[in-house]
Parts: sequence; structure tokens; C-alpha cells
Amino acid sequence: MKKAILITLLFLGATIYAQDCSCTDNFNWVKKTFEENDAGFKFALDRKGEAAYQKHNEAFAEKVKAITSTDDCLYALYDWLKFFRSGHIDIDMVRDNTQQAPVQPVAEAKPNWEKYKGTDKQLKKYLAGIKQDGYEGIWKSEPYTIAILKQGTGYIGFILDGGNTVWQKNQIKLRLDTDGKKMGGVYYLRNYSEYKLDDVKMIGNNTISLGGFTLKRDDPKLQDTPQVKSYLELINTNGPIMQQYSDKTLVLRIPSFDGSNKKAIDSVIAANSDKILKTKNLVVDIRYNGGGSDGSYAEIIPFLYTNPIRVVATQFLSTPLNNARMQEYLAEEGISEEEKTEVNVMIKRLNDNMGGYVGWNDETVYVQKLDTVHPFPKNVAILINQGNGSTSEQFLLAAKQSSKTKLFGTTTAGVLDISNMHSVTSPCGIILRYCLSRSLRIPDMAIDDKGIQPDYYLDAEIPQHQWVQYAEDSFEK
Repeated sequence: MKKAILITLLFLGATIYAQDCSCTDNFNWVKKTFEENDAGFKFALDRKGEAAYQKHNEAFAEKVKAITSTDDCLYALYDWLKFFRSGHIDIDMVRDNTQQAPVQPVAEAKPNWEKYKGTDKQLKKYLAGIKQDGYEGIWKSEPYTIAILKQGTGYIGFILDGGNTVWQKNQIKLRLDTDGKKMGGVYYLRNYSEYKLDDVKMIGNNTISLGGFTLKRDDPKLQDTPQVKSYLELINTNGPIMQQYSDKTLVLRIPSFDGSNKKAIDSVIAANSDKILKTKNLVVDIRYNGGGSDGSYAEIIPFLYTNPIRVVATQFLSTPLNNARMQEYLAEEGISEEEKTEVNVMIKRLNDNMGGYVGWNDETVYVQKLDTVHPFPKNVAILINQGNGSTSEQFLLAAKQSSKTKLFGTTTAGVLDISNMHSVTSPCGIILRYCLSRSLRIPDMAIDDKGIQPDYYLDAEIPQHQWVQYAEDSFEK
């Protein structure tokens, strides 16, 4: 029950009619509300100093005076919030749903756009003689069919079939080039605007990752290695899956710990429980898993457990605004009488300690003890990267305490210490999302803006599709 409440996000999504407010009005409300209610405000202030905060405020107070656009004001307010931390903050605006949504402009054809000057016959002859496992070839990204050819030190991609868009045959759709370390470039969107490409990667023989876009090879037809096929299945799944990577390694892929995924995660684990307990290695792939609910990873813990797991408690900042949120929780559907009793006890503790930090009880550390240490899996690898934050990092703090477990990958995002986001709406229609709680780990073991480091750093020379194999090889050695 405690954990379930700790991760609940309560958003006040009701539509309101906002007053006509200046950006200065909005800034003053956000500043006051955040200072009085955010659980991480004092920690950031102690760390950065009053002088730095004063200078920050003076700069933004001057900046917002000249802002008249709502969107520009929101960007400025978000930049102001980033003084405190990089995550678990947000700013938005209530949109009046009685107003008609603006009509999206229809993309207009640009017949004078630069084109590839060769003929179909020349293209076919050229492609027949190329090295077939590189960027050159014919690719698909719905609704487009695109040919990519070498040009100078880089590549151009041009339209062979624009589908139902205004793009015409042979128009240049993308440009790629290398700075000596990585491939980048530009991809032209449906309306011909530029989309910058910072880190273009070839995954196997048949996939090009363009960041927000993916190209699939259409011609020539090539085969990918089992490693690549495994990776593409893992990284592209929308839900949890279990993959038999080899006779000695299973891979459990969990793209999100969102509470709505808990049932699916538990189902996959239950269906494969016997297999997990008979297989030497378990790889838990949580790359790009941004977090969710602590309860979503509960069923994984028994398979990696070797000794009691210590979980440092969190405390909630008691203010009238924050405590009202807890009161609203009682009205939610599905809450049991037992849960209501716990919440009411917590509300009393909060109201009796106004202005202070309050825990669910007097414990500062919870110790999780299980009755069984399973002989298999003998080794557990968890794949991590910069896309992991919040609940994913809480999972890693628990998993790292197992002698079976090692982390492979790159440093995580560092968004955990200040948590339990809450949303409030101003009379002007500004939606501020801030945090209600802080971890008692800080400052001795702060994670925010630092992240959790892997036991095995997998540098850029090790492609992501080889990470599972690297973990398996490491355990064999």
C-alpha cells in the first residue's frame, strides 16, 4: 500500500477558463507555488546558494516582462524550473476545449525542390554494382520509398515513391554525412521542413535509425544476424516480452514500468517462471524505460534476490496544498477500507507537522527479506542507459544489492531523489507539476543529475545490438 501511494500521480485535468494574465503574473505564481510546496526546493537552494538563486530570479523576472506569446512564456517558465533539477518538473497550459482546434496547414508541393538527376536505368545499374551491406540501397519508411546513394563524403536519399504525400519522384528527402566520429545530417519532413539528425546508425544490414525515424531496407534483400534480429525485437516491442536468446540465457524486455503495464509484466514473468528457474543467465533489458510504478517490478525481485534489500524511505513535505492532494486520494475509486485507514493516519501526521517532512512511519529504512534464494538464474544482467530514470533507478538501487546482479550499459538519467509528482493549476490556467517527496538518501547518496553508473560500461564501440551477447560472454568468463 505504501509504495502504491508513493508513486500515484494526481493530475488536475479539468478544463477551466483562464484569466487574462501576463507572463510576469504567471512567473510570480509559479515561483511562489514552487518555493512553498516543492519537496526539493530547499535541497537545491542549499546546494546552489541564495546568491545564485537571487541572480537567477532577477534574470527571469526581467526576461518575462517582454514575453507576450503563451508558448514563449511556457518555455521561459520551464527554463526557470531547471535551476532546481533536470527531471520531475513540468509546466503546461490548460487548453480551452470549447475553442476549435487550429486547422493544420496542408503541406504544399515544391516542384522546384532539388532532385536527383539520374534515370531509373542508371540507378538500377549503379545499385547492381554496390557493396550491398552499407547505407546505399532502396529503403522504406511509410509512406515513402527512398533510394540512398553515396555522394562525396556522405549520402543523399531521394524519393522513388512519395505515397499519398506531395513529395515528387527524385526529390532529395535526406542528407547524411560524418564528422569523423558519427553520422548525422538532415531529414526533410512532409512539409519540407528540416529535421536535424544527430546520431544516425546502421543496425545490422536492413535498418537505419534516424532518431525519430527508421528506414527498412527494401532492396537488395539481405540477412541479419541472430543478434540483430534479437535486438530489433527487444527494442521495438511496446510491452514486456521474454526472449530465449540462447540455451543458457533468457532476456526479459520491459520498455516501461508504468502502472498500467504491471499486469502484463506479471503475466510474462508467471508464464516463464519455470524456465527462468532452470536457465543459467537472465538479462533484464530496461533500456529507455523512463520509470512508472515501484509495484511493476515487484515480481522480478525474487529471481535476483540473494540477501535482504535495504530501501531508504522518502518523506513528504507538509503544506496545505500538498496535504489536500492526499485528502483527494481518499475519493479515488477502488481504494479499500484498510488503505483509507493508512491514508487517514498519514494525513493526520502531515497536518500535525505543517512545514516539515513526514514519513509514513518513523522508519528511515525498509528491509525487504524473502525466504528463498534461487540457485538459478545464477547470473542476472540488467541493461541500462541514459533513458532510465525515476522508478527504473529505484529498481536498480534494489537490484544492485544482489550478489547475482551486474549492470551493463551507460549511466542513467539521474531523476529519482525528488519524486511523487503532483499537478496544480493556477487561476491563469498554468499547470505546474512539481514534487511532494524527497529521499532520505540525499545528500549522502544523491542520484539526481548524476545517475547510476553501470558495473560494466559499454562504450560506443560496442553496438547496442551486441549488449546481450557481451553480458553473456562476461558471465562465461
